[in-house]
Amino acid sequence: MKKLLRYVAVVATGLSLGTGVVGAQTGSINQTGASSSNTVSSTTTSQHQATNNNNLGVSNSNGQGASTGSANSSQNTTGGGATSGAAGNANAFSASATVNNSGSGGGSAVAPAANDSGTISNTGFSSTNTVTSTHVDSSTVTNNNNLSVTNSNSQSASSGSANVSQNTTGGSAMSGNASNSNTTTVSFNVTN
Repeated sequence: MKKLLRYVAVVATGLSLGTGVVGAQTGSINQTGASSSNTVSSTTTSQHQATNNNNLGVSNSNGQGASTGSANSSQNTTGGGATSGAAGNANAFSASATVNNSGSGGGSAVAPAANDSGTISNTGFSSTNTVTSTHVDSSTVTNNNNLSVTNSNSQSASSGSANVSQNTTGGSAMSGNASNSNTTTVSFNVTN
């Protein structure tokens, strides 16, 4: 006896950089002869791909110098005091950066709804009937985070000399303070 072969295939593919949602697929076979081979097949594929390249760079360069002159009291009958002033440097640097890539993650990709349907009805005697539905969902997320910080701080502070010399009655000699300070705060917040 002659075999009758009927085959219905429904293929849907969704390619998306957001969420892949493909509508329902349907297929049907009706009224076939005896000893027929009948197949309704549906394949749905959804692919989600995201690549995030985050390059954050912070650079700070600070050069400071401070000095005071000299104070001299010399060759006096009664010498007064000699005082040199203070010299100081201060530097404060702060940087903050926030990157949020959580919206592009594979966990948020929605797989296609499994609403496919297939029907085979009114087939003949000794027929082979097959209905298949296949759903494939793939998600790939690549995050490349490059964070760099460069802070260069060069400071010098010098206080001048204080000299009391060659006086009949000498006064006091006082040299001022020399100081440096540097504060650096860097904060990166990366969410993938």
